[in-house]
Amino acid sequence: MVNVPRLVVAAPASGSGKTTVAAGLMAAFAERGLEVSPHKVGPDYIDPGYHALAVASSRGGRGGRARPGRNLDAYLCGPDRIAPLFLHGAAGCDLALVEGVMGLFDGAAGQGELASTAHVAKLLRAPVVLVVDASSQSRSVAALVHGFASWDPQVRVAGVILNKVGSDRHETMLREALEGAGVPVFGVLRRTGAVRAPSRHLGLVPVAERHAEAVDSVATLAARVREGCDLDGLLALARGAPPLPDAAWDPEEEVRRAAGPAPTTGSHRGGDGARPVVALAGGAAFTFSYAEHTELLTAAGARVVPFDPLRDERLPEGTGGLVIGGGFPEVYAPELSANEPLRAAVARLAAAGTPIAAECAGLLYLARSLDGQPMCGVLDATAHMSERLTLGYREAVAVSDTSLAAAGTRVRGHEFHRTTIEPGAGPEPAWGLVHPERRVEGFAQGDLHASYLHVHWAAVPEAAVRFVGRCALPTG
Repeated sequence: MVNVPRLVVAAPASGSGKTTVAAGLMAAFAERGLEVSPHKVGPDYIDPGYHALAVASSRGGRGGRARPGRNLDAYLCGPDRIAPLFLHGAAGCDLALVEGVMGLFDGAAGQGELASTAHVAKLLRAPVVLVVDASSQSRSVAALVHGFASWDPQVRVAGVILNKVGSDRHETMLREALEGAGVPVFGVLRRTGAVRAPSRHLGLVPVAERHAEAVDSVATLAARVREGCDLDGLLALARGAPPLPDAAWDPEEEVRRAAGPAPTTGSHRGGDGARPVVALAGGAAFTFSYAEHTELLTAAGARVVPFDPLRDERLPEGTGGLVIGGGFPEVYAPELSANEPLRAAVARLAAAGTPIAAECAGLLYLARSLDGQPMCGVLDATAHMSERLTLGYREAVAVSDTSLAAAGTRVRGHEFHRTTIEPGAGPEPAWGLVHPERRVEGFAQGDLHASYLHVHWAAVPEAAVRFVGRCALPTG
């Protein structure tokens, strides 16, 4: 039994301000000297970047460690992995805060509560604090909160934070209305234009693209939350969460199980200390990555070395495998194109048959061109921005053998992009999508796997084992 103080920050609907409140709470508690573990329900990569920034100050004082924002997605990873993944990320923390997704009860389309904030809250046995946009209501707030608190008896809506409150009189009306609802008010935040995180075609602009401004924004959020919220009451609520009976997820154990009895992974090749180098694309153009991917690659025996395709003209020394995740290459297409030495190095790596795993942004970077700008030319395809947003969960099966998956491997993934690529699949596709639509997608060329589909490797740790097992060891 593991006892982790924890809260889920949810809302009745998107746009209520839960990201603002969650980031503000994380920063405010971190400023108190608590080591805060940040988490996000769903597949979103951008909010966890703000969470990690918000808790960064917890590294001071007691000497805590930097904590990445981590995702808890019951669709991608399965319900049984949610509590173990949470405990892995929250190990050693003083407080774990989980930001929800969409409305409290909104989950995977057509699949009931699966992957909703309410579902994750139940799996974590965590109290829920509801962030309510009170800007256009007074007494009706009581009916709304009562409805959310009573809809599912297994979901404990234990408090409310009222957001976008207009005045002292407005606050008084809201508090009076909620007195009979049986749900305490833990905070009141006034309407303000002081904190505005810029957005574009896929949501907030990532922290990596506006770090200095984001630091100022998070500091302002912390000040607002300190002034408007009962931090002591919220901490007491979090500390009252019951113990969890689950064991923490362990990347080393996951790799051992996925590898089986045969010594096929890089970790078994390391008797002489040699570890294959896996280059991991990062920087402002490639910000989408789950922390568990690096942990699994490392556990499988790789030495993961980040590089920035916007700045670095060479791949890391001795690169024996390349992982290019998601992000916004469409925003940086001219700069990526201008880095001709790196584009040529990636093309040579692919021609040599080196294992390459590319998701979404990585797929675009490997194409011949993106919005008319030359890219790496590894794939015989062209990409461009479109007006159509492609968004949603997918079930897929690997069509071809690659370094990432054996043919027939079934996965659950997520698509999230406003670009298109022509053709949408190569002669040997990467995936056959089987739900909610049927089509082939992506490119499989030997040990190259490139696709729009984002997959969480915690659900398929054999992907990391397979990938590292095919990576070349450094020579010399």
